[in-house]
Amino acid sequence: MVTTAENELLCRVGPGTRMGAMLREYWHPFLRSDKLKPGGAPERVRLLGENFIAFRTLDGNVGFIDEACPHRCASLALARNEGDGLRCIYHGWKIGSCGKVLDVPIEQPERREAFAASVKVHHYPVREAGGLIWVFLQEDKEPPPFPALEFTALPEDHVDARFAYIHCNWIQAFEAVIDSAHLGYLHRSSGMQRVYALEQTTKPVRFEIEFHQYGFREAALRERPDGTDHARLREFVAPSFSFPPGEVAEGAILGAITVPVDDEWCIQIWVTYNIRRPLIEIDLDNVWRYVSPNRHNFWEGASSRDLWGQDREVMESKDHWSGFVEKPQLYEDFAVLEAMGPIVDRSKENLCSTDLIIAKTRNRLLQAIEDYEAGKGVWGIPTKDAPIDYGRIRSVELILKADDDWRSFDSVKISDQIYARIRDKGGLPVAAE
Repeated sequence: MVTTAENELLCRVGPGTRMGAMLREYWHPFLRSDKLKPGGAPERVRLLGENFIAFRTLDGNVGFIDEACPHRCASLALARNEGDGLRCIYHGWKIGSCGKVLDVPIEQPERREAFAASVKVHHYPVREAGGLIWVFLQEDKEPPPFPALEFTALPEDHVDARFAYIHCNWIQAFEAVIDSAHLGYLHRSSGMQRVYALEQTTKPVRFEIEFHQYGFREAALRERPDGTDHARLREFVAPSFSFPPGEVAEGAILGAITVPVDDEWCIQIWVTYNIRRPLIEIDLDNVWRYVSPNRHNFWEGASSRDLWGQDREVMESKDHWSGFVEKPQLYEDFAVLEAMGPIVDRSKENLCSTDLIIAKTRNRLLQAIEDYEAGKGVWGIPTKDAPIDYGRIRSVELILKADDDWRSFDSVKISDQIYARIRDKGGLPVAAE
């Protein structure tokens, strides 16, 4: 268990907090690229407890600046996009995507240019990749290497990214993604029947973990009656990128990114991608059937007022485990997360053996803060002595023989075998083959 003080340290992300300081060392995705139209309306963005504005000029450049106009702090969410910059509707100040004041029409003509140049605009580096817009929330520091995960280099039609704004702390949300123990229970009526059935014929799941500079690799191992292990090997990239094992359709892979909005809200971005071909309907239908078509917030409209739409009658009839009928698995997760309250008091928990990954990840994050403050680098960011090949990070599901060590297998190689077997309808490969 973590103490109350440690829980506060993990959850608080605003300016001046220790976790917030470390999180500002990473690149964070915050919008789908298609949300910003050239010359279109600016978008409010709240990240790490601060308010910003993102906009796109007619030449396609993205600007990311503080929401407050540097003049009198009027919200630039109300500004006019004039193609080459935002003009505040209050006093007409104009700010470019480069983060410079371009015009101060209320200042004396002879002073305008010099005065505009003297005003500092808080402006942050951005990058577009994988259908997402990313930002580095430090303006006077060289950004770290970009986390060029496999999906970020794929063509647009190979990637589908969907956002959910969840009323809970970011730690709560990403812990749900790395918690394999709940799959056969919470989701037993919504697509994880196979895992539940597996758990009835295997010994209880056991977890092993191997930490790396990029994050960690985790094995969820279920011993089968024949002595082999059903293994789900997950990859986690710090601070909050998780790739659940298993392909959702022929060659399609799923990943989740959890981004802190503030202490009590987060964004969870689910990315479906296929490295071999453009996505097709079956790739997306397996994950997104019954979900809102709004890719910018597919969790919109859910409310605690009606217990997130839970159907107690169907639960009582034993026709559905969770009561979230015709809802995707993620709805079940999000309802559980929000029902906990915005910030869980983890000092009241009673962890068991299947919570090993949760406990170790919390401890590693706490240690990462200590290391960062001691000048020992940032967990998840490559160094000269510890480079990271983000393109080789891929999760996998397979069968291990009794004397196999899961650490010795190349997930990309095994994943390619899986694709070939699914294509040929042969099922999961045995790793030693």
